[in-house]
Amino acid sequence: MKASIVGASGYAGEELIRLLHAHPFVEVAHLTSERHTGERVSKIYPHLKNIYENELVSMEDVRRIAEDSDVLFIALPHGHAMKIVQEVSACSVRIIDLGADYRFADTAIYEQWYHVAHTDPSADRAYGLAELYREHVRTARIIGNAGCYTTASILALAPLVKAHLVQLDSILVDAVSGVSGAGRSPKESTHYPEFYDSFTAYGAVSHRHTPEIEQALADVGGTPVTINFTPHLAPISRGILATCYAMLCEGVTAEDVDAAYEKMYADEYFIRLLGRGAYPATKYVRGTNYCDIAWHIDPRTHRVIVFSAIDNLVKGAAGQAIQNMNIAFGLDERMGLDLVPMYP
Repeated sequence: MKASIVGASGYAGEELIRLLHAHPFVEVAHLTSERHTGERVSKIYPHLKNIYENELVSMEDVRRIAEDSDVLFIALPHGHAMKIVQEVSACSVRIIDLGADYRFADTAIYEQWYHVAHTDPSADRAYGLAELYREHVRTARIIGNAGCYTTASILALAPLVKAHLVQLDSILVDAVSGVSGAGRSPKESTHYPEFYDSFTAYGAVSHRHTPEIEQALADVGGTPVTINFTPHLAPISRGILATCYAMLCEGVTAEDVDAAYEKMYADEYFIRLLGRGAYPATKYVRGTNYCDIAWHIDPRTHRVIVFSAIDNLVKGAAGQAIQNMNIAFGLDERMGLDLVPMYP
């Protein structure tokens, strides 16, 4: 298959290049970058020297690129994918958007949180969180890849919500991300002297991943869910650790919680259940598509605390996109992703 990446010079685009190199059935055909048009990708990312020497092209040629591709990855900020999809609407290419444009079933929610008019509300799309929406991903022309914080948070909470084990108005999520989640473009808040040797929260009550988490949990549980979500920035390059809290419903036991996770994820290759009492860490999933999950029961407060760890650039972005691609094209989900974590 021919795969092309729009926005290949960002971190998610680069990670797609790295992971697709290991895919036995994919050839990287075209790479675009507006900032680096005409340069070789190995100049932007020297670690790709002698591996990928492709020249970065402008996305002004996106229709020609789409015609020459089986799958088009769009690794750009929100607001861009809608325009590209409409421009290539006559092409048969499958589209995987790593931005937010096609994540929401209700585009009014997208407009409310992203402050951009949605120009393609009737598009044939699926929410790209494979473990929950696999059958939708299989057939949709457009896949809205799930966000990084959302992936860690939804996967941590979904078994509890699906089995109706927790009070839905009690869910709190604190999630910590490495600085690569902020993208490659320089900003004062991610400037080395600003974020190194520090730890900070941001986006409390206003982070755009909040409604995405609520949407998926409402789907799983069959009733609306409202959460509090607070993201944090840690002085690490990659990884997300989500800590999720919820009040258990009356009569729910620790064994009920154990059974809910086993029932939902026993056959999911990329979800590793560490069990009750364990502690996931970002280092243990680094560079992979795994999501490690563990949970603790507090009998004193009758709360369940769930931890999940992912690599934000892999399971939270590029790896998940490739997992979705594999599903969409009828391939083994592990193709190109069966990787051992980098350690230490």
